[in-house]
Amino acid sequence: MTVTSFGSRLRRALDAYGPLCVGIDPHEALLDVWGLPQTAEGVRAFGLATVEAAAGRVGMVKPQVSFFERFGSRGFAALEDVMSAARAAGLLVVADAKRGDIGTTMAGYAQAWLEPGAPLEADALTISPYLGGGSLAEAITRALPVGKGVFVLAATSNPEGAPVQQALVPAALATTQGETTALRITRDVTAYDAPESELGSVGLVIGATIDRAGFALDDDTLRTVPLLAPGFGAQGATPADLRARFGTLAGNVLASESRSILSAGPDRIAATIEERAARYQEVMGG
Repeated sequence: MTVTSFGSRLRRALDAYGPLCVGIDPHEALLDVWGLPQTAEGVRAFGLATVEAAAGRVGMVKPQVSFFERFGSRGFAALEDVMSAARAAGLLVVADAKRGDIGTTMAGYAQAWLEPGAPLEADALTISPYLGGGSLAEAITRALPVGKGVFVLAATSNPEGAPVQQALVPAALATTQGETTALRITRDVTAYDAPESELGSVGLVIGATIDRAGFALDDDTLRTVPLLAPGFGAQGATPADLRARFGTLAGNVLASESRSILSAGPDRIAATIEERAARYQEVMGG
C-alpha cells in the first residue's frame, strides 16, 4: 500500500487553506468564557465545537494535550474524541504534547501518538530534543514510514529558551564554526528526511516573535522544512508579520493561533476563524 507522506498532505492543506493552524487550548479561563464546566466533559465539548468551526475553513488544528491531560483518563478520552473528530473532518491534527526521551521510551510515545489506529492517533506530534537530536530517532523513524510527521522544538519564543537554544556547540563537537544548539538539532533531525524540493515531514517549532539570525537558522537551511510557528495572535505577531518574519519560508509555515480565536466564544468562533484565515490568505497572495 502506498503511503502519502505527512509533508505532502501538509503541502496540500497549506495550498488549499493557507497557513492558519487553530490551537485547541481549553484552559480554565476559556472554559469560563464559553460557559463550560471545568471537567473532562467541558474540554470535550470545547474541543468538538472548535473542530466543527475549523472544518472547511482551515487545514490544521493543534490540540494542547496538557489541558485535556489535567482531567486524567477522562481527559484523555475527551482528547481521543476531539482528535478523531478532527481527522474525520479532514483536518490535519498536530498533537502538542512535547514528548522527549530515549530508546524504547521514545518508541512508546511514537506508538501512542503516531501509530495508525492508536486511540490517540494524530498526524504529527511536537517533540523535545534536549536529550540530543539523536534521542528522537525512534519517534522519527517510526513516523515517516506510516505517513506521520513530527515538529521538533528548535527556536522557541519563550525568553528562557534563548540561552539554551542560542548556545554554541563546543568546537570539538561542532560540525561548523559558530554552530548553535538550535542549528545542530535542526541538522540532526532533518537528516532523517531531507527532500530536495518538496516539503519534508520532519518539521521544527520556531517562534513567530524571535530573530532567527540569533539561532543561526537561515532560509537555505530550512528550505524544505515545515515550520510550526506559535506566537501569532495573542502573543503579538500578526498575519502581516508572516512574510516579514519568515521571508521565502512563509509558504512552509503553520501560523498557530489559539487565544486570539478561542476567546471569541462559541457563537463567534467560526466567523473569527474565517476572518483570520482570509487575512492570512490575503497576505500569502491567495
